[in-house]
Amino acid sequence: MQQTAFRLTSVSRRLTAERGLAGFTIEELCDEVEISRRTFFNYFPSKDDAVLGADSQEEATKFAEAFLAQGKRGWGKVVDDLFGLALTLVDDAGLDLEEHSDFMRALEREPKLFARFMGTTREREKQLRALIAEREGVAADDPRAEAAVMVITSLTRMLGETLSNPENSRDFATVLTESLSALRLVLSTD
Repeated sequence: MQQTAFRLTSVSRRLTAERGLAGFTIEELCDEVEISRRTFFNYFPSKDDAVLGADSQEEATKFAEAFLAQGKRGWGKVVDDLFGLALTLVDDAGLDLEEHSDFMRALEREPKLFARFMGTTREREKQLRALIAEREGVAADDPRAEAAVMVITSLTRMLGETLSNPENSRDFATVLTESLSALRLVLSTD
């Protein structure tokens, strides 16, 4: 079931990047994924939602549980732990550079999707701040939790821009590892 959702998202992103949301029908999307229109609506309420992707509560819960299960390990490990889990999720989803590029082009082509994506991103940042605070045993408004989210947001943006660059041939894990290494060098006290 999860594979079908990923496939719907992948194909809808590609079609939106190529033609815009109005440039294809749900029927065309379903034909390419080899499902019925009725089945599509078991996964997503609209094409917009398919492009943005499944925001699975189950996946979010698993991610939160895995992060919290690592236990309080100190502020220096928060970013490493979160990105380590993110690598696992990306591997499980089978996302590649082409799919990321399609998503970025779809967002550029459709401003209303970009606006929804940004709203969702802000909500996820709020949830992440609360998750970090819970694990580290501090209030959700603790400046260290906010700083950790800001670092993660900056690294994610850098990662996205690198992956979207047509000259880039490195995969998600490589770019993320390089970004984390660069962060550590910048923050070192040498």
